[in-house]
Amino acid sequence: MSDAELEKTDNQPTEDVAEGQGAADAQQSAKSIPVTDVVALTADLQAANDRVLRAQAELENFRKRSRRELDEQRRYANLSLLGDLLPVLDNLDRAMEAAQQADATSGLLEGVKMVSAQMLAVFEQYGCRPIDAVGIAFDPNLHESIGMEPSADLAAGIVTRVTRVGYQLHDRVVRPPQVLISTGLPAGDPDTTSDVGSDGAPPE
Repeated sequence: MSDAELEKTDNQPTEDVAEGQGAADAQQSAKSIPVTDVVALTADLQAANDRVLRAQAELENFRKRSRRELDEQRRYANLSLLGDLLPVLDNLDRAMEAAQQADATSGLLEGVKMVSAQMLAVFEQYGCRPIDAVGIAFDPNLHESIGMEPSADLAAGIVTRVTRVGYQLHDRVVRPPQVLISTGLPAGDPDTTSDVGSDGAPPE
């Protein structure tokens, strides 16, 4: 056997002893950590994991809320513009009524009707449409009551007439329709009243 081989053989037990001693030291160190410290470290780790999970959940909720707010802003971005255009549509309606009463030439009347129809089509294209009112129950969230009138055909609280058309953009009111509400009594009845409640609803 050569000297190198003898040296390697002589060193092998020493290395094995060193490795065994290192493992023993590690085990001894692990055993030397108090149980209370292990429990505390485990609790701290769990708390840190919980904080990370909560932070991730809050971030996801923030992203969803931001997306909803952005979608809502886009959905109702034209609200002010449509509100400013409604008086123009009202004036077109008045022009048609005046032309019909004055027996204006059919060409002029048809032209005004065409412009009005085009504006309504544009409104509809952007999700703005008239609010239904006549023949349905008064809803203070949608309608604006300006008075009451007798009606033998409609029950009390039902809208009888619209004096100004109202519009809503998707599910948001741009302008409420001004309406008259049925008293539920025929004309000439002594109990008939034109008063309305403070909230625009018919009196009890």
